Amino acid sequence: MSREAEAEHGEFKPRACDHEGCVGSGEFRAPRSRDPRTGHFWFCLDHVRQYNAAWNFFAGMNQAEIEQYQKNNPTWHRPTWRLGVRPGSARDFAAAAWIDPFDLVGEAGLGQHSARAEPPPPADPEERRALATLDLAPRPTRGEIKRRYKELVKKLHPDTNGGDRRAEERLKKINQAYTYLMSCGYR
Repeated sequence: MSREAEAEHGEFKPRACDHEGCVGSGEFRAPRSRDPRTGHFWFCLDHVRQYNAAWNFFAGMNQAEIEQYQKNNPTWHRPTWRLGVRPGSARDFAAAAWIDPFDLVGEAGLGQHSARAEPPPPADPEERRALATLDLAPRPTRGEIKRRYKELVKKLHPDTNGGDRRAEERLKKINQAYTYLMSCGYR
């Protein structure tokens, strides 16, 4: 139903134009000030055109204030920080206790600056055996486990040992130990 039809049926009361002395209906909104909380004027078409032609958003601001306003406009005048500076940044995110199975954060160098929580000593006998198989201390980091695993794989790989069966069997045990330790949640 159109506004005119609603007005005829008494369901719609047109708003009066806010321009002094105007009897037209105020159908067009215009801001009262830069602050949107101050509300709006409602004008007829002729008076909204006059108001908009004369209104200056930056009235009362000096050149430095105008430039600062325009500089902050792309971020909707909200504060911003360089990545990694603000609390809650990527460095703090890396320090959080969470599982990173592919060590993506460590490769990016983000976890190097964080204080890591001490894991409890291994209570599981299988975990102790796995650490012994890789010849690691009781509380290794995930990076230490990976480094030791890579060293042993290079040393015991069949291509470097000429097909030695003992080296192959040891490599199988090292693979099992590594897989088990990665599933234990080391950080």
